[in-house]
Amino acid sequence: MISAKVRWTDHERYIGEASSHHAVAMDTATEKTASTPMELVLIALCGCTASDVVGILRKKREPFTTLEVSASGERASGYPAVYTEIKLVYRIGGRVSRKAMDDAVRLSKEKYCSVSAMLEKTAKITAEIEYINRASHEGAE
Repeated sequence: MISAKVRWTDHERYIGEASSHHAVAMDTATEKTASTPMELVLIALCGCTASDVVGILRKKREPFTTLEVSASGERASGYPAVYTEIKLVYRIGGRVSRKAMDDAVRLSKEKYCSVSAMLEKTAKITAEIEYINRASHEGAE
């Protein structure tokens, strides 16, 4: 079982720690000294789907050199202010075929990413893929 706890430190700052014993700072004040809990949710989504995509591309022996996943989210106007829309952008470098990348992103969303599966209960999640060094992908179609 995974467990987590949060300890208030001062002002509007907190230190969170999970079963892995790694700590993360959070801040809910107007002037931020750390990420907010809702920002950490987006970071968790990016990390979850990135690890899926990397694993899938490695299994397919696709020669990728970089991967960056970014997320932007819209929240509900009332409380609880859950995410209602999230856009993921995958920036991939190397000679990765479009099909392999499309498949990896689709499999992450539909099968593997637990964070995505939870967030999809309230948010429409869309994805876009950007290729770095486009010329290197011409023969990888």
